[in-house]
Amino acid sequence: QVQLVESGGGLVQAGGSLRLSCAASRNAFSINAMGWYRQAPGKQRELVATITSHGYTNYADSVKGRFTISRDNAKNTVYLQMNSLKPEDTAVYYCNADGTYYSGSGYSAFASWGQGTQVTVSS
Repeated sequence: QVQLVESGGGLVQAGGSLRLSCAASRNAFSINAMGWYRQAPGKQRELVATITSHGYTNYADSVKGRFTISRDNAKNTVYLQMNSLKPEDTAVYYCNADGTYYSGSGYSAFASWGQGTQVTVSS
C-alpha cells in the first residue's frame, strides 16, 4: 500500500498561519485526488479541501478564502496553507489520497490516510 506522511502541524495563535505537507511513498505510480480532512474532539471527520491531479480544487465553506490546497505531482506531495486561523480550526488534520501503486508484482489501486497531525489554535 501507499503510505502518507504528514508534517507541519503545531500550536499557533488566532490569526496566525501554518502550512501542512503530506508526502506519498515512492511506490505510488499515479495519484488521482489528494485531500485534507480534519476531526475535532467529539466531532466527525470532515472534508477541508481536495485537489485533483489536474489541479481542480474544492473547499469546505468554513475555510474558503483562508486555506489554500496545492500539490506537487513530481514529489507526490500535497500542501495546505492555512491563514487567518481560528480556534474552531483546532483539530487533527488527516491527508487522504487515492490512485495506483506498484507492489513489485504489478499495479494495484490504493486509497490511503495519513496518521494525522494536530493543529491547535489558541484564542
